[in-house]
Amino acid sequence: MYIPPRFCVEESSELLRFLNAHPFGAVVSATEQGLTATHIPFLIEQEGEEIVLRSHLARANPHWKQFGDNEALVIFQGADAYISPAWYTQHPSVPTWDYTAVHAYGVPTTFEGDALRQTVLKMVEVFEENEPEQWQPELPETFFVNMLKGIIGVEIRVTRLEGKYKLSQNRNEEEQVNVISALKQRKDGKSHEIAQELERLQGR
Repeated sequence: MYIPPRFCVEESSELLRFLNAHPFGAVVSATEQGLTATHIPFLIEQEGEEIVLRSHLARANPHWKQFGDNEALVIFQGADAYISPAWYTQHPSVPTWDYTAVHAYGVPTTFEGDALRQTVLKMVEVFEENEPEQWQPELPETFFVNMLKGIIGVEIRVTRLEGKYKLSQNRNEEEQVNVISALKQRKDGKSHEIAQELERLQGR
């Protein structure tokens, strides 16, 4: 990923925070048919100094059968928003787009059996955590086993992380304040999230 220095994020704690806040990723890898992508949610777990991504794919999805020993890329996308030059004080200026993203690299491996069952249960626990009425996976065993037969687990031990926060760092403080104010006036959630990221970046 092309990352100008002012937009680069390298702090491991911040990258981990981002991954946990945006756990839905796109796994991209080379297959016999060319580049193939699968969109899935991930468990983000830290094991010692290592970050491990775990999830599952439908067995009917041919992507997992062609992982091989090749490195894969997982793209995690945060919020994004159009930025109008009307908000700037310095002219001439042009429109741009602010966004946040993290790329994770590693070799995917697959798993099944009890490890798959435990991963599915852990995913339910993590993603139900903030629900006011948490669903419990109290399923008939036969039904649960049949569901597990339709999926395959995937694990990626991350060997490299790249973080990019393009959040108007190239504009002066007054313009950044204007950007935050204008984004907050919009009605879409992504613009509000970018405004919050800008404020967090500035320590406000």
